[in-house]
Amino acid sequence: MAGLQHALALNKNLDQRARERFTSSMRAWVLTDLAGQMQTDYATASELAGISHDTGEAVHQFLKDRGLFKWYSSLRCATQELVWQSVLRAIESDPTSVANIQCETPAAHGGSLTLDPAISLPDYAGMMDVHLMPGSYQGTLSAGAEAGVVYDNGLDVFSFGVMGENLDDIGHSMANFSRLRWPDLDPQLIVDVGCTIGHNTVPWKQAFPSAEVHGLDAASPCLQYGHARAEAMGVPIQFKQALCDSLPYDDNSVDIVFSSMFLHELPTPQIKAFFNEAHRVLKPGGVLINMELPPNDVLGAYDAFYLDWDCFYNNEPFYKGFRDLSYPKLCTDAGFRDADFFQATMPRYTYVSEAEFAQASGADATFDADTGRLSDTITWYAFGAQKNGAAT
Repeated sequence: MAGLQHALALNKNLDQRARERFTSSMRAWVLTDLAGQMQTDYATASELAGISHDTGEAVHQFLKDRGLFKWYSSLRCATQELVWQSVLRAIESDPTSVANIQCETPAAHGGSLTLDPAISLPDYAGMMDVHLMPGSYQGTLSAGAEAGVVYDNGLDVFSFGVMGENLDDIGHSMANFSRLRWPDLDPQLIVDVGCTIGHNTVPWKQAFPSAEVHGLDAASPCLQYGHARAEAMGVPIQFKQALCDSLPYDDNSVDIVFSSMFLHELPTPQIKAFFNEAHRVLKPGGVLINMELPPNDVLGAYDAFYLDWDCFYNNEPFYKGFRDLSYPKLCTDAGFRDADFFQATMPRYTYVSEAEFAQASGADATFDADTGRLSDTITWYAFGAQKNGAAT
Protein backbone atom coordinates (compact mmCIF):
# COMPACT_ATOMS: atom_id res chain seq x y z
CA MET A 1 0.00 0.00 0.00
CA ALA A 2 1.88 3.06 -1.28
CA GLY A 3 -0.80 5.62 -0.43
CA LEU A 4 -2.39 8.27 -2.62
CA GLN A 5 0.02 10.01 -4.99
CA HIS A 6 -1.81 13.28 -5.67
CA ALA A 7 -1.32 16.66 -4.04
CA LEU A 8 -4.43 16.54 -1.84
CA ALA A 9 -3.37 13.41 0.03
CA LEU A 10 -3.47 13.96 3.79
CA ASN A 11 -0.27 14.44 5.75
CA LYS A 12 0.05 11.38 8.00
CA ASN A 13 2.56 10.53 10.69
CA LEU A 14 4.15 7.12 11.08
CA ASP A 15 1.55 5.93 13.60
CA GLN A 16 -1.29 6.83 11.26
CA ARG A 17 0.36 5.13 8.30
CA ALA A 18 1.04 2.03 10.39
CA ARG A 19 -2.61 1.94 11.46
CA GLU A 20 -3.75 2.16 7.84
CA ARG A 21 -1.29 -0.51 6.69
CA PHE A 22 -2.54 -2.84 9.42
CA THR A 23 -6.15 -2.26 8.40
CA SER A 24 -5.39 -2.82 4.72
CA SER A 25 -3.46 -6.00 5.48
CA MET A 26 -6.23 -7.26 7.72
CA ARG A 27 -8.82 -6.62 5.01
CA ALA A 28 -6.68 -8.39 2.44
CA TRP A 29 -6.37 -11.42 4.74
CA VAL A 30 -10.13 -11.52 5.40
CA LEU A 31 -11.04 -11.19 1.70
CA THR A 32 -8.50 -13.76 0.50
CA ASP A 33 -7.26 -16.25 3.10
CA LEU A 34 -10.29 -16.30 5.39
CA ALA A 35 -12.69 -16.14 2.44
CA GLY A 36 -10.92 -19.16 0.96
CA GLN A 37 -11.29 -21.05 4.23
CA MET A 38 -15.00 -20.21 4.31
CA GLN A 39 -15.47 -21.54 0.78
CA THR A 40 -13.65 -24.76 1.69
CA ASP A 41 -15.83 -25.08 4.78
CA TYR A 42 -18.93 -24.66 2.64
CA ALA A 43 -17.80 -27.26 0.12
CA THR A 44 -17.02 -29.78 2.86
CA ALA A 45 -20.18 -29.16 4.87
CA SER A 46 -22.54 -29.22 1.87
CA GLU A 47 -20.95 -32.42 0.59
CA LEU A 48 -21.29 -34.13 3.97
CA ALA A 49 -24.93 -33.02 4.11
CA GLY A 50 -25.52 -34.27 0.59
CA ILE A 51 -26.89 -30.86 -0.44
CA SER A 52 -26.40 -28.97 -3.69
CA HIS A 53 -27.52 -25.34 -3.87
CA ASP A 54 -28.78 -23.63 -7.01
CA THR A 55 -28.80 -20.02 -5.80
CA GLY A 56 -26.70 -17.66 -3.76
CA GLU A 57 -29.62 -17.18 -1.38
CA ALA A 58 -29.66 -20.91 -0.63
CA VAL A 59 -25.91 -20.88 0.05
CA HIS A 60 -26.38 -17.90 2.37
CA GLN A 61 -29.09 -19.64 4.37
CA PHE A 62 -26.98 -22.80 4.65
CA LEU A 63 -23.94 -20.88 5.94
CA LYS A 64 -25.60 -18.40 8.30
CA ASP A 65 -25.33 -20.63 11.37
CA ARG A 66 -21.82 -21.88 10.69
CA GLY A 67 -19.05 -20.54 12.91
CA LEU A 68 -16.63 -19.73 10.10
CA PHE A 69 -19.23 -17.64 8.27
CA LYS A 70 -19.93 -15.70 11.46
CA TRP A 71 -16.21 -15.22 12.05
CA TYR A 72 -15.66 -14.03 8.47
CA SER A 73 -18.61 -11.62 8.56
CA SER A 74 -17.68 -10.22 11.97
CA LEU A 75 -14.08 -9.55 10.92
CA ARG A 76 -15.09 -8.10 7.59
CA CYS A 77 -17.47 -5.64 9.26
CA ALA A 78 -14.86 -4.79 11.89
CA THR A 79 -12.17 -4.07 9.31
CA GLN A 80 -14.63 -2.00 7.25
CA GLU A 81 -15.26 0.16 10.29
CA LEU A 82 -11.51 0.36 10.99
CA VAL A 83 -11.02 1.77 7.48
CA TRP A 84 -13.13 4.82 8.27
CA GLN A 85 -11.84 5.17 11.83
CA SER A 86 -8.24 5.29 10.65
CA VAL A 87 -9.05 7.99 8.10
CA LEU A 88 -11.11 10.10 10.50
CA ARG A 89 -8.20 10.12 12.95
CA ALA A 90 -5.89 11.31 10.19
CA ILE A 91 -8.34 14.08 9.28
CA GLU A 92 -8.55 15.19 12.91
CA SER A 93 -4.76 15.43 12.95
CA ASP A 94 -4.59 17.47 9.74
CA PRO A 95 -7.45 20.01 9.94
CA THR A 96 -5.60 22.63 7.88
CA SER A 97 -5.49 20.47 4.75
CA VAL A 98 -9.19 19.68 5.00
CA ALA A 99 -10.11 23.31 5.66
CA ASN A 100 -8.20 24.39 2.55
CA ILE A 101 -10.05 21.85 0.41
CA GLN A 102 -13.39 23.18 1.63
CA CYS A 103 -12.74 26.44 -0.23
CA GLU A 104 -13.71 26.48 -3.91
CA THR A 105 -10.56 25.79 -5.89
CA PRO A 106 -9.68 28.24 -8.68
CA ALA A 107 -9.99 26.48 -12.03
CA ALA A 108 -6.38 27.02 -13.08
CA HIS A 109 -6.43 24.00 -15.35
CA GLY A 110 -9.73 24.57 -17.14
CA GLY A 111 -12.02 22.53 -14.93
CA SER A 112 -15.23 23.79 -13.34
CA LEU A 113 -17.63 23.12 -10.49
CA THR A 114 -21.37 23.78 -10.83
CA LEU A 115 -23.53 23.14 -7.76
CA ASP A 116 -27.32 23.26 -7.72
CA PRO A 117 -28.83 24.22 -4.33
CA ALA A 118 -32.14 22.70 -5.43
CA ILE A 119 -30.57 19.22 -5.50
CA SER A 120 -29.96 17.20 -2.37
CA LEU A 121 -28.79 13.66 -1.78
CA PRO A 122 -31.75 11.31 -2.40
CA ASP A 123 -33.25 9.64 0.66
CA TYR A 124 -32.15 6.19 -0.47
CA ALA A 125 -28.51 7.33 -0.22
CA GLY A 126 -28.76 9.76 2.68
CA MET A 127 -30.84 7.78 5.17
CA MET A 128 -27.96 5.48 6.11
CA ASP A 129 -24.17 5.35 6.17
CA VAL A 130 -23.61 3.57 2.85
CA HIS A 131 -20.87 0.91 3.15
CA LEU A 132 -20.64 1.94 6.82
CA MET A 133 -18.95 5.25 5.90
CA PRO A 134 -19.74 7.83 8.63
CA GLY A 135 -21.90 10.57 7.17
CA SER A 136 -22.25 8.69 3.89
CA TYR A 137 -21.63 10.91 0.84
CA GLN A 138 -22.75 14.07 2.63
CA GLY A 139 -20.26 13.95 5.48
CA THR A 140 -20.78 14.84 9.11
CA LEU A 141 -20.21 18.57 8.66
CA SER A 142 -22.82 21.03 7.42
CA ALA A 143 -20.70 22.12 4.46
CA GLY A 144 -17.40 21.54 2.73
CA ALA A 145 -15.57 18.68 1.12
CA GLU A 146 -15.08 16.46 4.18
CA ALA A 147 -17.03 13.51 2.72
CA GLY A 148 -14.77 13.55 -0.32
CA VAL A 149 -11.65 13.51 1.84
CA VAL A 150 -13.01 10.56 3.84
CA TYR A 151 -14.03 8.67 0.71
CA ASP A 152 -10.73 9.16 -1.14
CA ASN A 153 -8.48 8.26 1.76
CA GLY A 154 -10.81 5.52 2.97
CA LEU A 155 -10.98 3.85 -0.43
CA ASP A 156 -7.19 3.87 -0.50
CA VAL A 157 -7.08 1.87 2.75
CA PHE A 158 -10.09 -0.24 1.74
CA SER A 159 -8.61 -1.43 -1.57
CA PHE A 160 -5.16 -2.47 -0.21
CA GLY A 161 -3.34 -1.36 -3.36
CA VAL A 162 -5.33 -3.13 -6.06
CA MET A 163 -7.23 -0.18 -7.59
CA GLY A 164 -4.39 1.85 -9.08
CA GLU A 165 -2.01 4.56 -7.96
CA ASN A 166 -4.79 7.07 -7.36
CA LEU A 167 -7.71 4.62 -7.21
CA ASP A 168 -8.16 5.18 -10.93
CA ASP A 169 -7.58 1.82 -12.56
CA ILE A 170 -11.29 1.23 -13.20
CA GLY A 171 -11.45 4.50 -15.14
CA HIS A 172 -8.29 3.69 -17.10
CA SER A 173 -9.56 0.18 -17.85
CA MET A 174 -13.00 1.30 -19.03
CA ALA A 175 -11.69 4.25 -21.06
CA ASN A 176 -9.06 2.21 -22.84
CA PHE A 177 -11.44 -0.69 -23.39
CA SER A 178 -13.74 1.81 -25.13
CA ARG A 179 -10.84 3.22 -27.16
CA LEU A 180 -9.93 -0.25 -28.38
CA ARG A 181 -13.49 -1.59 -28.82
CA TRP A 182 -14.76 1.38 -30.86
CA PRO A 183 -11.68 2.81 -32.63
CA ASP A 184 -13.81 4.97 -34.94
CA LEU A 185 -15.61 6.65 -32.05
CA ASP A 186 -14.15 10.14 -31.60
CA PRO A 187 -15.94 11.34 -28.44
CA GLN A 188 -16.41 15.04 -27.93
CA LEU A 189 -18.47 14.78 -24.72
CA ILE A 190 -18.03 12.05 -22.09
CA VAL A 191 -20.20 11.99 -18.97
CA ASP A 192 -19.40 10.03 -15.80
CA VAL A 193 -22.64 9.61 -13.82
CA GLY A 194 -22.33 9.00 -10.08
CA CYS A 195 -18.69 10.09 -10.17
CA THR A 196 -18.29 10.73 -6.40
CA ILE A 197 -14.77 12.26 -6.21
CA GLY A 198 -13.91 11.83 -9.89
CA HIS A 199 -11.19 9.23 -9.34
CA ASN A 200 -12.46 7.27 -12.34
CA THR A 201 -13.47 10.39 -14.29
CA VAL A 202 -9.96 11.76 -14.70
CA PRO A 203 -8.69 8.77 -16.76
CA TRP A 204 -11.27 9.45 -19.48
CA LYS A 205 -9.71 12.86 -20.13
CA GLN A 206 -6.29 11.23 -20.17
CA ALA A 207 -7.42 8.59 -22.68
CA PHE A 208 -9.40 11.07 -24.82
CA PRO A 209 -7.62 14.43 -24.40
CA SER A 210 -9.69 16.20 -27.08
CA ALA A 211 -13.00 15.32 -25.38
CA GLU A 212 -14.84 17.42 -22.82
CA VAL A 213 -15.33 15.26 -19.73
CA HIS A 214 -18.07 15.84 -17.18
CA GLY A 215 -18.44 14.28 -13.71
CA LEU A 216 -21.98 14.21 -12.31
CA ASP A 217 -23.11 13.42 -8.77
CA ALA A 218 -25.86 14.39 -6.34
CA ALA A 219 -23.51 14.90 -3.37
CA SER A 220 -21.99 18.37 -3.33
CA PRO A 221 -19.19 17.55 -0.80
CA CYS A 222 -17.86 14.84 -3.12
CA LEU A 223 -18.03 17.17 -6.12
CA GLN A 224 -16.21 19.95 -4.23
CA TYR A 225 -13.41 17.58 -3.34
CA GLY A 226 -13.41 15.98 -6.79
CA HIS A 227 -13.00 19.38 -8.44
CA ALA A 228 -10.11 20.30 -6.14
CA ARG A 229 -8.55 16.86 -6.68
CA ALA A 230 -8.70 17.05 -10.47
CA GLU A 231 -7.30 20.58 -10.48
CA ALA A 232 -4.46 19.46 -8.21
CA MET A 233 -3.69 16.76 -10.77
CA GLY A 234 -3.81 19.28 -13.62
CA VAL A 235 -6.74 17.57 -15.40
CA PRO A 236 -9.68 19.73 -16.60
CA ILE A 237 -12.97 18.08 -15.60
CA GLN A 238 -16.36 19.81 -15.54
CA PHE A 239 -18.12 18.72 -12.33
CA LYS A 240 -21.88 19.20 -12.07
CA GLN A 241 -24.43 18.45 -9.38
CA ALA A 242 -27.22 16.44 -11.01
CA LEU A 243 -29.46 13.42 -10.56
CA CYS A 244 -29.06 10.26 -12.63
CA ASP A 245 -32.74 10.14 -13.56
CA SER A 246 -32.66 13.68 -14.99
CA LEU A 247 -29.43 14.18 -16.90
CA PRO A 248 -28.84 17.86 -17.82
CA TYR A 249 -28.21 17.27 -21.54
CA ASP A 250 -30.16 17.62 -24.76
CA ASP A 251 -31.29 14.59 -26.73
CA ASN A 252 -28.56 13.02 -28.90
CA SER A 253 -25.77 15.21 -27.47
CA VAL A 254 -23.39 12.89 -25.56
CA ASP A 255 -20.87 10.43 -27.00
CA ILE A 256 -20.18 8.24 -23.96
CA VAL A 257 -22.18 7.78 -20.76
CA PHE A 258 -20.16 5.97 -18.10
CA SER A 259 -20.78 4.76 -14.57
CA SER A 260 -18.62 2.80 -12.15
CA MET A 261 -19.86 0.85 -9.12
CA PHE A 262 -22.88 3.14 -9.12
CA LEU A 263 -25.89 1.14 -10.26
CA HIS A 264 -25.90 -1.16 -7.23
CA GLU A 265 -26.49 1.87 -5.00
CA LEU A 266 -29.80 2.70 -6.70
CA PRO A 267 -33.33 1.38 -6.22
CA THR A 268 -34.61 -0.42 -9.31
CA PRO A 269 -36.86 2.47 -10.52
CA GLN A 270 -33.85 4.83 -10.53
CA ILE A 271 -31.71 2.26 -12.34
CA LYS A 272 -34.30 1.98 -15.11
CA ALA A 273 -34.72 5.76 -15.26
CA PHE A 274 -30.95 6.16 -15.64
CA PHE A 275 -30.88 3.76 -18.57
CA ASN A 276 -33.73 5.66 -20.22
CA GLU A 277 -31.87 8.93 -19.73
CA ALA A 278 -28.61 7.47 -21.04
CA HIS A 279 -30.34 6.32 -24.22
CA ARG A 280 -32.01 9.69 -24.63
CA VAL A 281 -28.86 11.81 -24.35
CA LEU A 282 -26.54 9.56 -26.36
CA LYS A 283 -25.85 10.40 -29.96
CA PRO A 284 -26.50 7.70 -32.57
CA GLY A 285 -23.42 5.50 -32.31
CA GLY A 286 -22.76 6.67 -28.74
CA VAL A 287 -21.92 4.21 -26.01
CA LEU A 288 -23.28 3.46 -22.53
CA ILE A 289 -20.68 1.59 -20.47
CA ASN A 290 -21.15 0.56 -16.84
CA MET A 291 -18.47 -0.98 -14.67
CA GLU A 292 -20.19 -3.16 -12.10
CA LEU A 293 -20.18 -6.57 -10.49
CA PRO A 294 -21.41 -9.34 -12.80
CA PRO A 295 -25.07 -10.42 -12.63
CA ASN A 296 -26.11 -13.39 -10.58
CA ASP A 297 -27.38 -15.29 -13.61
CA VAL A 298 -23.84 -15.81 -14.99
CA LEU A 299 -22.31 -16.99 -11.70
CA GLY A 300 -22.36 -20.21 -9.75
CA ALA A 301 -24.36 -20.29 -6.53
CA TYR A 302 -21.39 -19.78 -4.20
CA ASP A 303 -19.89 -16.85 -6.15
CA ALA A 304 -23.32 -15.22 -6.31
CA PHE A 305 -23.66 -15.57 -2.53
CA TYR A 306 -20.19 -14.16 -1.95
CA LEU A 307 -20.74 -11.03 -4.04
CA ASP A 308 -24.17 -10.47 -2.47
CA TRP A 309 -22.71 -10.40 1.05
CA ASP A 310 -22.58 -6.58 1.04
CA CYS A 311 -26.33 -6.34 0.58
CA PHE A 312 -26.94 -7.89 3.99
CA TYR A 313 -24.00 -6.72 6.09
CA ASN A 314 -22.45 -3.57 4.59
CA ASN A 315 -25.34 -1.09 4.24
CA GLU A 316 -25.73 -1.77 0.51
CA PRO A 317 -29.46 -2.66 0.47
CA PHE A 318 -29.90 -2.50 -3.33
CA TYR A 319 -26.85 -4.63 -4.15
CA LYS A 320 -28.56 -7.98 -4.64
CA GLY A 321 -31.68 -6.51 -6.22
CA PHE A 322 -29.57 -4.92 -8.93
CA ARG A 323 -27.51 -8.04 -9.56
CA ASP A 324 -30.69 -10.14 -9.85
CA LEU A 325 -31.80 -8.00 -12.80
CA SER A 326 -31.23 -8.93 -16.42
CA TYR A 327 -28.54 -6.56 -17.68
CA PRO A 328 -29.45 -7.04 -21.37
CA LYS A 329 -33.10 -6.30 -20.55
CA LEU A 330 -32.15 -3.08 -18.75
CA CYS A 331 -30.61 -1.95 -22.04
CA THR A 332 -33.34 -3.11 -24.41
CA ASP A 333 -36.13 -1.73 -22.20
CA ALA A 334 -34.43 1.68 -22.48
CA GLY A 335 -34.40 1.53 -26.29
CA PHE A 336 -31.06 -0.08 -27.11
CA ARG A 337 -31.14 -2.94 -29.61
CA ASP A 338 -30.55 -6.44 -28.30
CA ALA A 339 -27.78 -6.89 -30.88
CA ASP A 340 -25.93 -3.84 -29.52
CA PHE A 341 -25.61 -5.14 -25.96
CA PHE A 342 -22.09 -6.01 -24.85
CA GLN A 343 -20.36 -7.35 -21.78
CA ALA A 344 -16.66 -7.77 -21.16
CA THR A 345 -14.18 -8.86 -18.53
CA MET A 346 -10.68 -7.46 -18.45
CA PRO A 347 -7.47 -7.26 -16.40
CA ARG A 348 -6.49 -4.04 -14.68
CA TYR A 349 -5.15 -1.70 -17.37
CA THR A 350 -2.44 -0.06 -15.26
CA TYR A 351 -1.09 -3.42 -14.06
CA VAL A 352 -0.54 -5.15 -17.44
CA SER A 353 0.93 -4.34 -20.85
CA GLU A 354 -1.14 -2.69 -23.57
CA ALA A 355 -0.93 -5.88 -25.65
CA GLU A 356 -2.08 -8.10 -22.79
CA PHE A 357 -4.97 -5.77 -21.98
CA ALA A 358 -6.05 -5.55 -25.64
CA GLN A 359 -6.03 -9.31 -26.06
CA ALA A 360 -7.90 -10.07 -22.84
CA SER A 361 -10.48 -7.29 -23.12
CA GLY A 362 -11.21 -8.18 -26.75
CA ALA A 363 -12.02 -11.81 -25.95
CA ASP A 364 -15.41 -13.14 -24.88
CA ALA A 365 -16.34 -12.36 -21.29
CA THR A 366 -15.35 -15.05 -18.82
CA PHE A 367 -16.47 -15.43 -15.23
CA ASP A 368 -14.58 -16.98 -12.35
CA ALA A 369 -13.70 -16.31 -8.71
CA ASP A 370 -11.56 -13.30 -9.76
CA THR A 371 -14.38 -11.45 -11.51
CA GLY A 372 -15.25 -8.46 -9.36
CA ARG A 373 -13.72 -9.90 -6.17
CA LEU A 374 -11.22 -7.51 -4.59
CA SER A 375 -7.83 -9.25 -4.71
CA ASP A 376 -4.45 -9.02 -6.41
CA THR A 377 -5.89 -11.03 -9.33
CA ILE A 378 -9.17 -9.13 -9.75
CA THR A 379 -10.69 -8.69 -13.20
CA TRP A 380 -13.17 -5.92 -13.98
CA TYR A 381 -16.58 -6.48 -15.54
CA ALA A 382 -18.34 -4.03 -17.87
CA PHE A 383 -21.64 -4.04 -19.71
CA GLY A 384 -23.71 -1.68 -21.77
CA ALA A 385 -24.79 -0.97 -25.31
CA GLN A 386 -24.09 1.20 -28.32
CA LYS A 387 -26.99 3.33 -29.47
CA ASN A 388 -28.26 2.29 -32.88
CA GLY A 389 -27.19 4.54 -35.76
CA ALA A 390 -24.06 5.90 -37.33
CA ALA A 391 -21.63 7.77 -35.10
CA THR A 392 -21.36 11.46 -35.89
